[in-house]
Formats: sequence, structure tokens, C-alpha cells
Amino acid sequence: MGDPSGARVPVTVVDYGAGNLVSIEQALVAAGADVRRAADASQIGDPALLVVPGVGASAPAMDRLRAGGFVPAILDWIAADRPFLGICLGLQLLFERSDEDGAQTLGVLRGRTVRLEDAPTLPHIGWNQVERVREHPAFNGIAPDADFYFVHSYAGAPVDRDVVLAETQHGARFTAAVARGSLLGVQFHPERSGDDGLRLVANVVRLAGAA
Repeated sequence: MGDPSGARVPVTVVDYGAGNLVSIEQALVAAGADVRRAADASQIGDPALLVVPGVGASAPAMDRLRAGGFVPAILDWIAADRPFLGICLGLQLLFERSDEDGAQTLGVLRGRTVRLEDAPTLPHIGWNQVERVREHPAFNGIAPDADFYFVHSYAGAPVDRDVVLAETQHGARFTAAVARGSLLGVQFHPERSGDDGLRLVANVVRLAGAA
């Protein structure tokens, strides 16, 4: 699914100790990326795409981001409207705070991270339908109700509905993807979501390479 010309798109993955990065790196490489892992902000470099993955709770994640000097770097990157992908916790951290542990998060998007409402099981683990509420080129070639893989108990609740890209139902409906400018955040794990997940990653890499 990578660039047929063979040119690889430079991508930096933020490594702040919030999860196994091997799967997302493999998906990015399959999509045509030249992947760099940044253990602190000085290692971000000048990629075409910045990726913040992650699993776990917001407070320790924010502590690790601050310790690595990542917070101002990420905020400057997004403010410049450069291509950004947040995955799972990497999406939740874009909001102002988290109800899980009261953490103040990045505040890029208005709203907060909330516990899934009326969920039949928590955590929400497994495949579920992601229903788009508007079109976005990251989902090119993907059915409008395709299934993706989730592992979470909380999700972002945006104040501005215009940023919502897709929703999923597990009990009540929750935000499964957001987009604003060159920023994309997904609550599911595309790197664990089979062909459609790999297609989404490839689309994101391709968009970043063309930006």
C-alpha cells in the first residue's frame, strides 16, 4: 500500500512509554513510511507526519510527555497544522482534561475524556463498527461502516461537534475519530484492525507525504 515510486515518507512516532510501538511501526513501514522513534522532543526531527500512540491513563502519560519535553513540541506542531495522528490514548490527550484521573491534558480540542456511558462491558475490547458522520480522505477505500479494533474504557467527548469524524456504539454512542485540518485522532487501533486499518494508515501516510 506504500508509494509505488518507492519514496518513503518520514514519520516520527513519539515514544513516551505508553504502550508497545512495534505494531504501529510495522503498519507505518508497510504503508511506505521511514519511521523514526523519538524518546524525547530533541529526536522528533522534521518528519512529514507525527504520530502519538498510547494506552493507559492520562495523568502518567502527561507526566512522561512533560519529562521528555514533548508537550510544547506537540502543541507547536499542531498549531502549525502539520500532519498529526493520535491513536487511542493519543487521541484522548488532545482534549482539555480526563475524567479518568482528573489530569489536565493538551487542550488542543475543547472537551474532555469521559467514561463510556451505559457500556455493557468495560473495558470495551474487540471489533466494533465505526460509522462515519462525514467523509475524510483518511478513510478512502474503506466502507462507511467498517469494523475496527478497540481497547478502552474512556473516550473523548468534544464540545465542537464539527471535529467529530466517526462514532461507534458500545452502550451509548461515543466519538471514534476526530479531524481538524491536518490533525486526525482515532480511538481504535488501526495497526490491529486488519486490512482496513492498514489502509487507513496508508492513507494517512500518503496524505502526509503529499502535504
